[in-house]
Amino acid sequence: MTPDSGSINLDEKFAKFSELWSPKVVGRLNDMHIKIAKVQGAFVWHAHADTDEMFMVHKGTLTIRYRDHAVTLGPGEIHVVPKGVEHLPVAPEECQIIMIEPAGTLNTGDAGGERTVAEPSWI
Repeated sequence: MTPDSGSINLDEKFAKFSELWSPKVVGRLNDMHIKIAKVQGAFVWHAHADTDEMFMVHKGTLTIRYRDHAVTLGPGEIHVVPKGVEHLPVAPEECQIIMIEPAGTLNTGDAGGERTVAEPSWI
Protein backbone atom coordinates (compact mmCIF):
# COMPACT_ATOMS: atom_id res chain seq x y z
CA MET A 1 0.00 0.00 0.00
CA THR A 2 1.23 3.51 -0.73
CA PRO A 3 0.17 6.83 0.71
CA ASP A 4 -2.55 8.89 -0.93
CA SER A 5 -3.40 12.57 -0.77
CA GLY A 6 -6.41 12.09 1.52
CA SER A 7 -6.66 12.62 5.25
CA ILE A 8 -5.52 10.04 7.79
CA ASN A 9 -8.17 8.88 10.25
CA LEU A 10 -6.24 7.38 13.15
CA ASP A 11 -9.20 5.44 14.59
CA GLU A 12 -9.75 3.77 11.20
CA LYS A 13 -6.04 2.96 10.85
CA PHE A 14 -5.78 1.49 14.35
CA ALA A 15 -8.88 -0.67 13.67
CA LYS A 16 -7.09 -2.39 10.76
CA PHE A 17 -4.61 -4.38 12.86
CA SER A 18 -4.26 -6.08 16.24
CA GLU A 19 -0.55 -7.00 16.49
CA LEU A 20 1.34 -5.47 19.40
CA TRP A 21 4.71 -3.73 19.01
CA SER A 22 4.44 -3.93 15.21
CA PRO A 23 4.61 -0.38 13.81
CA LYS A 24 2.67 0.53 10.67
CA VAL A 25 3.43 3.51 8.43
CA VAL A 26 0.50 5.89 7.87
CA GLY A 27 2.31 8.82 6.27
CA ARG A 28 5.53 10.39 5.14
CA LEU A 29 6.83 13.86 5.97
CA ASN A 30 9.96 14.65 3.95
CA ASP A 31 12.35 11.83 4.95
CA MET A 32 10.34 10.94 8.05
CA HIS A 33 7.80 8.17 8.54
CA ILE A 34 4.68 8.73 10.61
CA LYS A 35 4.07 5.38 12.30
CA ILE A 36 1.37 3.98 14.54
CA ALA A 37 1.52 0.98 16.84
CA LYS A 38 -0.48 -0.82 19.48
CA VAL A 39 1.63 -1.61 22.52
CA GLN A 40 1.18 -3.43 25.81
CA GLY A 41 3.65 -4.64 28.42
CA ALA A 42 7.35 -3.80 28.21
CA PHE A 43 9.27 -3.47 24.94
CA VAL A 44 13.10 -3.77 25.01
CA TRP A 45 15.78 -1.45 26.34
CA HIS A 46 17.27 0.30 23.31
CA ALA A 47 18.69 3.52 21.91
CA HIS A 48 18.78 5.19 18.51
CA ALA A 49 22.32 6.49 17.97
CA ASP A 50 21.53 8.82 15.08
CA THR A 51 18.02 10.14 15.69
CA ASP A 52 15.59 11.46 18.26
CA GLU A 53 12.35 9.48 18.62
CA MET A 54 8.95 11.13 19.12
CA PHE A 55 6.11 9.34 20.91
CA MET A 56 2.53 10.62 21.06
CA VAL A 57 -0.26 8.74 22.81
CA HIS A 58 -3.55 8.45 20.94
CA LYS A 59 -5.31 6.22 23.49
CA GLY A 60 -4.14 4.70 26.75
CA THR A 61 -1.06 5.36 28.88
CA LEU A 62 2.60 4.92 27.93
CA THR A 63 5.59 5.21 30.22
CA ILE A 64 9.04 5.82 28.78
CA ARG A 65 11.53 4.48 31.32
CA TYR A 66 15.06 5.78 31.47
CA ARG A 67 17.78 4.33 33.68
CA ASP A 68 17.31 7.15 36.21
CA HIS A 69 13.68 8.32 35.78
CA ALA A 70 10.46 7.78 33.83
CA VAL A 71 8.01 9.92 31.84
CA THR A 72 4.33 8.90 31.68
CA LEU A 73 2.13 10.06 28.80
CA GLY A 74 -1.63 10.10 28.41
CA PRO A 75 -3.83 10.77 25.36
CA GLY A 76 -2.70 13.82 23.40
CA GLU A 77 0.70 14.02 25.12
CA ILE A 78 4.05 13.94 23.33
CA HIS A 79 7.57 13.06 24.49
CA VAL A 80 10.82 13.13 22.53
CA VAL A 81 13.59 10.69 23.45
CA PRO A 82 16.93 12.29 22.58
CA LYS A 83 19.21 10.42 20.20
CA GLY A 84 21.59 8.00 21.85
CA VAL A 85 19.59 7.78 25.10
CA GLU A 86 18.63 4.28 26.25
CA HIS A 87 14.93 3.91 27.00
CA LEU A 88 12.21 1.31 27.57
CA PRO A 89 8.59 1.93 26.48
CA VAL A 90 6.03 0.29 28.78
CA ALA A 91 2.21 0.22 28.66
CA PRO A 92 0.26 -1.45 31.50
CA GLU A 93 -2.75 -1.91 29.20
CA GLU A 94 -3.12 -1.71 25.43
CA CYS A 95 -2.05 1.73 24.26
CA GLN A 96 -2.17 3.32 20.80
CA ILE A 97 0.87 5.42 19.92
CA ILE A 98 2.08 7.60 17.07
CA MET A 99 5.79 7.93 16.31
CA ILE A 100 7.67 10.19 13.94
CA GLU A 101 11.17 9.15 12.96
CA PRO A 102 13.43 8.96 9.90
CA ALA A 103 12.39 6.34 7.33
CA GLY A 104 14.43 3.19 7.90
CA THR A 105 14.73 3.62 11.67
CA LEU A 106 14.55 0.23 13.38
CA ASN A 107 11.99 0.05 16.16
CA THR A 108 14.46 -1.81 18.38
CA GLY A 109 17.32 0.62 17.67
CA ASP A 110 20.65 -0.85 18.72
CA ALA A 111 19.08 -3.82 20.57
CA GLY A 112 17.92 -5.85 17.57
CA GLY A 113 16.21 -9.13 18.36
CA GLU A 114 12.95 -10.86 17.53
CA ARG A 115 10.80 -7.73 17.92
CA THR A 116 12.69 -5.87 15.19
CA VAL A 117 10.47 -4.76 12.29
CA ALA A 118 12.91 -4.07 9.46
CA GLU A 119 10.38 -2.60 7.05
CA PRO A 120 7.04 -1.59 8.55
CA SER A 121 4.13 -2.01 6.19
CA TRP A 122 1.92 0.87 5.02
CA ILE A 123 -1.59 0.71 6.36
